[in-house]
Amino acid sequence: MSERKYAFEWSKLGNIDEGRPNLGPNTSIQVYRLMQYTMRDVLEVMYGSDMSDEIFRQAGELAGREFYENIISPVSSFYELIAKLTDALRELNIGVLRLEKADIDNGKFVLTVSEDLDCSGLPDTGEEICAYDEGFIAGILNSFTGAAFKVREVDCWCTGDRTCRFNAEIVIK
Repeated sequence: MSERKYAFEWSKLGNIDEGRPNLGPNTSIQVYRLMQYTMRDVLEVMYGSDMSDEIFRQAGELAGREFYENIISPVSSFYELIAKLTDALRELNIGVLRLEKADIDNGKFVLTVSEDLDCSGLPDTGEEICAYDEGFIAGILNSFTGAAFKVREVDCWCTGDRTCRFNAEIVIK
């Protein structure tokens, strides 16, 4: 394996105010999706769909951990976590989070994200496609609890639903 050229650190996101004094921090959803889905296409050609999903999940998990540490933390309760996460996702125009079910004692949750950045408005393909979001949610829950979580999308805009629904469950090893 060759030497890594880029190990992610939050600080490497750069100084947006300095770098984009005229354009600012925002861009269009189309540009975000252009990057995501062209990258996914190349990964699928090179590694197949299953491995591409896993790569997106792992990237999402890293992003979720960093998002928790740099945007959400500190929080003292699960419901404070959900409140701060809901506000942050809304403020950053990522999506509209809703907690549908919470079994805190057993580490099982059902969350929805409407107007999802990744897929809302895409054609119905019959496939759940939000592997990155699965990892993102897992990374946030892991950072808050210190436990590993398996998160899987069970409803998606691309399966005809109008919200993305995720089952999250603590992984007991």
